[in-house]
Amino acid sequence: MSYKVVIDSCGELSEEMRESGCFVNVALTIQVDGHTIIDDETFDQADFLERAAKSPNCPKSACPSPEAYKNAFDCGADRVYAVTLSAELSGSYNSAVLGKNMFLEEHPEKKAHVFNSCSASIGETLVGLKIRECEEAGMPFEKVVETVEEYIAEKRTYFVLESLETLRKNGRLSTMKAFLATALKIKPVMQGTRNGTIEPLAQVRGINKALVRMVDLVVEQVEHTEDKILAISHCNCPQRAQMVKDALLARIRVKDVLVLDTRGISSLYANDGGIILAI
Repeated sequence: MSYKVVIDSCGELSEEMRESGCFVNVALTIQVDGHTIIDDETFDQADFLERAAKSPNCPKSACPSPEAYKNAFDCGADRVYAVTLSAELSGSYNSAVLGKNMFLEEHPEKKAHVFNSCSASIGETLVGLKIRECEEAGMPFEKVVETVEEYIAEKRTYFVLESLETLRKNGRLSTMKAFLATALKIKPVMQGTRNGTIEPLAQVRGINKALVRMVDLVVEQVEHTEDKILAISHCNCPQRAQMVKDALLARIRVKDVLVLDTRGISSLYANDGGIILAI
């Protein structure tokens, strides 16, 4: 039986994943002062970051329609899985569920499931890779769903942001707090919770110290790393991503490493200089 993994465009795909034919992105869109950006292969990160920096308003994102998901499910595969960013952060999951239901009404002989990644960005990527691992191991559909749901519950995602401007613009941080944090060079270290929300873990002065603190937290909190993939996405800061990778590999063993640049939605949330890590 054939299968396909649909991942909303908040999840980055490596070149190998694209070439494998197993994965496909469904695009979210971003609005910056009336300008629409489609988060697909045409996304220009440099142009987006420039537009976002110049705008006094927070860019707004819109999830794919149920029809877009239905069309993605209707790919000719016998088993189709979708992975979306956290349902607590976006309507993408609910839209994917509606699209799946529409698809199954027309194709009741097919099998389909939507995974709420309870994460974002590179965390979604890892879920997609886990699905492929299970499929290639020959698991039946129901066992794939069970195994991947367990994996999602155990996976950890961490964030360090260079800038708090997006949080300020979207009202999640007051102007005064953002100003004080910027003036004092305070950088938050955050993690995705088990239910898909984001919570702060630490506030550290200086980006490098924040990254070191994030590395410390991974070492302290993540068990059995030798069986896990270390995945890092960065927004326009490959040297920082390399620093985090090297620092972690000096202290833990992992099964594999994946480092990717952020796509549109991840760039919106991470902002220029942001680092996202999942393991």
